Amino acid sequence: MQMSDKGLNIIKQFEGFRSKPYLCPAGVPTIGYGSTVYPNGRAVTLKDKPITENEAHQILLSTVKKYEDAVNRYVQVKLTQNQFDALVDFAYNAGIGNLQKSTLLKRVNASDFVGAKREFAKWIYGAGKPLKGLINRRAAEADLFAA
Repeated sequence: MQMSDKGLNIIKQFEGFRSKPYLCPAGVPTIGYGSTVYPNGRAVTLKDKPITENEAHQILLSTVKKYEDAVNRYVQVKLTQNQFDALVDFAYNAGIGNLQKSTLLKRVNASDFVGAKREFAKWIYGAGKPLKGLINRRAAEADLFAA
């Protein structure tokens, strides 16, 4: 499966667009819609030139492929497009390793979709504290997952 425009729009909404490179909360140089690497594999640096929204969209399309691949690889049950999009957004934000070891993935693979929806809300912490942005993002993912 591939992420739909609905899923891409969730990433765009929560990541926001930044034309100039910046340090994300984890201290990694980032640009566009939360991308840390360019399509050619080169890492973003703080010295890179600004990009347009169209360039950011193209970088996002390239970046999201590895997260689509991870969801396609680790999920062993049939998903709806909305479920797939929610899981790709989760992996994009929380990381593939966190998806892979999560109870969220275990519930999905057990076809416990009600339980899986509840798992999103557990991933709202940054530096040990609940963050409003993550609370909102996980709620949006859970709603999309259940839609």
